[in-house]
Amino acid sequence: MKIRREEPRDWRAAEELTREAFWNVYRPGCQEHYVLHCYRSNPEFIPELDFVMEEDDGRLAGHVMFSKAELTLADGSSFPMWTFGPICIRPDLKRQGLGLRLLRHALDAAREVGVKALCMEGNIDFYRHAGFGLASQLNIHYHAEPPESEVPYFLAQELVPGYLDGIEGTYAPPRGYFVAEDDPEGFAAFDATFPQKTMTLQEGQLPQFCRRCGKPLRSNDDCGIGPDDKPCFAFCRACLAESAG
Repeated sequence: MKIRREEPRDWRAAEELTREAFWNVYRPGCQEHYVLHCYRSNPEFIPELDFVMEEDDGRLAGHVMFSKAELTLADGSSFPMWTFGPICIRPDLKRQGLGLRLLRHALDAAREVGVKALCMEGNIDFYRHAGFGLASQLNIHYHAEPPESEVPYFLAQELVPGYLDGIEGTYAPPRGYFVAEDDPEGFAAFDATFPQKTMTLQEGQLPQFCRRCGKPLRSNDDCGIGPDDKPCFAFCRACLAESAG
C-alpha cells in the first residue's frame, strides 16, 4: 500500500470508494461522495492534504480530504480552525489498521503545511489513537449542543501545542459539508450516475424524523411509500398519504 496525493485521474474512483464506504452507514444512502465531488472546487478545500491510499495493482483502498474552517468567539470574531473528512477505507479492507495509517500520514502532512488544530465529528474510540480528544477539554463548543455540554462525538486536537491557549469558541462544520442538502437536485442527478443501490433505515444511523409531524423514523416500515413503491425517508406513512390525498 502507498499513500499519495489525489490526482484528477483518481476523482471518479475516489467518489465510488467513498459512496461504497458510507452507504447506509449514517443515513439511508449517503451524501459523502457528493461532498467530495463538490469540495474540490471549494476555496476551503486544501489540495495539499487530499490523499488516496493505493494498492500495488493501482486500485484505491482509501481516501481523505481536509478543509479550512473557523471558530466563532464570544465577541463574534472568527479564529482559524481546520477539519477533515470524509475519510474512508474500502469496505473489504476495513479492520486492518489502514484507516489509522492513512490518517496519521495525513496529520503529519497537515503539520508540515501549517495546520495548527483540527475539529471533527467522530468516534473517540477510534480517533483517540490518532491523538484526538473531546473538544470540550480545549474549550471548544459544538454549534448544535449547549455550550456546557461534553459532546462525546465532537473531537479536537492541537497540531501546534498551545495554539488554542486562551481561546474559547464555537465550531460549526463548513457549509460545504451540507451541499447535498443545499442542492438536492444536483445531488440527485449526481448520484444517479452511479450504480443503483438499496437505501434503508437501520440501527446505528443518525436519527431520522418526519419533516412534517416530527415522528421518529426507525425503519423502512415507518416511512411513507413513494410513487416508485420505494420508501420515502422524509415523511412518515400518515403524512405522505395525507399529502398525496
